[in-house]
Amino acid sequence: MTQLLVAEFADQRRFIEAARFAHDAPWRVVEAYTPYPLEEQPVAHSHTESRIRPVMFVGGILTAALAYGLEYYSAVINYPYDSGGRPLHSWPTFMLVPFATGILVAAICGFVTFLFEARLPHLSNPLFASDGFQGASQDRFLLAVECLADGNRSAAAAKLADFGAIAVREIAR
Repeated sequence: MTQLLVAEFADQRRFIEAARFAHDAPWRVVEAYTPYPLEEQPVAHSHTESRIRPVMFVGGILTAALAYGLEYYSAVINYPYDSGGRPLHSWPTFMLVPFATGILVAAICGFVTFLFEARLPHLSNPLFASDGFQGASQDRFLLAVECLADGNRSAAAAKLADFGAIAVREIAR
């Protein structure tokens, strides 16, 4: 279980200053909750690079290769059948099934990888039940950060309070 620090701000300007500082500090900005979109908010939230594309590529290529190998084995090695003098290994006709199954499995791999990366299905989030979270949809600005080192948690809470946070809460995630 990781601990999140959630800082609640009443002032938009102080929230943006804290978000910019937290983005460059030794913390990981997990999420920012605001009652309306902010243009000045830092764009990057310390997100890691997605693994969806490489997993889809590998899954699709391996499945296509396996399907082609099975077709080759069944038509050329296991049960060679000469039909009208055609070659046993007719690669143009063999390409349809590997192509279709490769695309299907690549899409399934991408969807499953997306679910794992997004930690879904996640039916409840302890942050949503915390005190003061309902203000994020009305008039408060919340910044959720995760400290990369355990010793930095109290320093991070103090620094967020210095930026004008009304409250800084620790929430187990």
